[in-house]
Amino acid sequence: MVQTYKILGANVGSHYLAMGVLGTLFVGSYAALGGGSKAQPATPPINASSPDEADFIKKFMEQAEADEKKSGTPAKH
Repeated sequence: MVQTYKILGANVGSHYLAMGVLGTLFVGSYAALGGGSKAQPATPPINASSPDEADFIKKFMEQAEADEKKSGTPAKH
């Protein structure tokens, strides 16, 4: 025989209460710790004093990324 509890006028077995508690615990943990998709890291804004300087910085960054992909090691800046 199973221990029963009267909840809202209905007899509920202790094993159902245990399954409910454990299910809520695991689903809650999964939802809280599951995480989301990783956001792409945003590059910081370029604060250049002139458009020429901004173009130079963009070209330099593109060249550095291309060199990094080519060699496989991060550039030493």
